[in-house]
Amino acid sequence: MPANLPAEAKAKLARYSDAKTIEEKIRALEEFISSVPKHKGTENIMLWARRRLAELREELELRRRKKVGGGGLQFFVEKAGVAQAVILGPPNVGKSSILARLTNAKPEISPYPYTTKTPIPGMLAYKDVQIQLVDTPPLNIVDIDSGLNNRVLGLARNADAVILVFSVDYGELEEVVRRSLSLLEDRGIVITRFKGVVRIRKSRGVEGVKVTGSGKFLDFTEDDLVRLLASYRIFNAIVELEGVVTLDDVESAIITSKVYKPAIVLVNKVDLVERPEGFIDRIRNLVPADVPVIPVSAEKDLGLNVVGEILFKKLDLIRVYTKSPNKEPDPNPLVVKRGATVIEVAEMIHVRLARNFRYARVWGGSVKYPGQRVGAEHVLEDGDVVEIHAS
Repeated sequence: MPANLPAEAKAKLARYSDAKTIEEKIRALEEFISSVPKHKGTENIMLWARRRLAELREELELRRRKKVGGGGLQFFVEKAGVAQAVILGPPNVGKSSILARLTNAKPEISPYPYTTKTPIPGMLAYKDVQIQLVDTPPLNIVDIDSGLNNRVLGLARNADAVILVFSVDYGELEEVVRRSLSLLEDRGIVITRFKGVVRIRKSRGVEGVKVTGSGKFLDFTEDDLVRLLASYRIFNAIVELEGVVTLDDVESAIITSKVYKPAIVLVNKVDLVERPEGFIDRIRNLVPADVPVIPVSAEKDLGLNVVGEILFKKLDLIRVYTKSPNKEPDPNPLVVKRGATVIEVAEMIHVRLARNFRYARVWGGSVKYPGQRVGAEHVLEDGDVVEIHAS
């Protein structure tokens, strides 16, 4: 990027973006590909377009088979618990064993590669919340455009977080890690906040372009952003920014739709080596600095006890307990994003409670003393107890 696409190609890309059905998307993408000039600046976008076209054709074929009774592998996993984290990794790193240790799931465990053929969910208990973990078929880091990779990484894009698993008994471990990380990035899955991430949502509910999020522009202005979006026929949209964002990042988001997924890395089978620290350090040098790397052994049940806590923190969630006056707190917490305010919690309970809000009393880490009276915009912390008073 930038691709320097002609106006005709941008218009056809907009048609693809607006398409409602798979058939319409396929036709629009075929027309887009035929209109893109072939030069070095368009190599990445052509790679994305051909890959996306193959995914759509595969999805259409699976739907057709299902209609005529042929069935097919079911890859969608409905979300459960407070969040869903997808477990990814190359063959034989012990993903299924880790799922079995951490959850109530009973996946088939075998020393043979590709034993896991469909996603397998299980529930990880962390304190008084449940996080859904989903084991997946292995990533194919040799044939990166395999249909299986398309479906597995589709699951990852839909999930709330990613757990990458590697193993110390792998030959060329560093190359395996590099290829796995490259595969994620190649499919628009960003696992670090250090990189600029842009999400663009077309919306008739806003007039013009509304910029939100904690990200910052690098060497461009909001006027530059509006002009770029208009060249792709995007006039009304919400643009969410994370990290330091360039105009190239915005154009990439228009075309390839990057997503940020909080991630942790588990390095399995550390019981097989005398000094696993060297393996851990090698992997830490390859993954982004804000991605935790945790040495574990599913066989010996080592290191896995910290996964729930670390994952919950990476998801940027907190637990808030509600109570009525003169009663004990509800043992089942509300789970909200870190930074949530009292009024946001009131809205989750009932819109009328928020509308008639007077004040709240809070017990926990966000206040100076137990039962402190606070206002609507008071920011809560994990484990806080909130008693809301309304008129």
